[in-house]
Amino acid sequence: MTRMNKVLLIVIMFTVAIHAEDIYATFDVKAEQSASLAFSSSGIIDKMHVEIGSVVKKDALLAQLINHDIIAMVNVSKVALDYAKSDYLRQKKVKQHINEAQFDSYLYKYENAKVQLQYQETLLDKTYLRAPFEGIITAKKVEIGDVVSGQMITEVFDIQSLKERKLILKFDQKYHNSVNVGDTFNYKVDGDTNAYTGTIYKVYPTIDSKSRKMSAEVKAEKFPVGLFGDGYITTK
Repeated sequence: MTRMNKVLLIVIMFTVAIHAEDIYATFDVKAEQSASLAFSSSGIIDKMHVEIGSVVKKDALLAQLINHDIIAMVNVSKVALDYAKSDYLRQKKVKQHINEAQFDSYLYKYENAKVQLQYQETLLDKTYLRAPFEGIITAKKVEIGDVVSGQMITEVFDIQSLKERKLILKFDQKYHNSVNVGDTFNYKVDGDTNAYTGTIYKVYPTIDSKSRKMSAEVKAEKFPVGLFGDGYITTK
């Protein structure tokens, strides 16, 4: 490397060092996904399949309402559909020998029976509460025998993602033009002596009018939700 190239390299490194800055930020640990779960229909809790701390897969059955009457209606609808289908297929074979209006009536009964079965199965499905994503149950708010209302929204469980976390950073508003997606965040969690590094993947476009702080997010894993900490954002 020539002397001139060395000088240029030093100048470039010096320029980068001047423009880079470390911005202090605090943060809270939040779950990447979280939700309060409720039935969309009304009824009485019949069974609860999980407890606080249960780890569940997506679509796992969490609880169900008393639904014997709806199951019976589903079975009735299945029988009605079988008969309507048989009548329709029988008339279809002799379609050329009967008038069109008569044939259409059998077709209507068959199509209506299919819709009625679908409707009853939808009502039955609403009596089951399933996990919307893989996660861990963090709260249980009802017990077997409790009445829940789909209209009043009775919460049954709280669930949050099992490992995926996000750090909600707070930093001074004066740096609103300095912090960008891709900037590095070096931080420590309260009570933990280890140092961690993450990358900002989201910067909020607004400023909190009360605290005069801006927010950003950094992905993390496994930290208990609710922890806090602080660190420095290294801007590019």
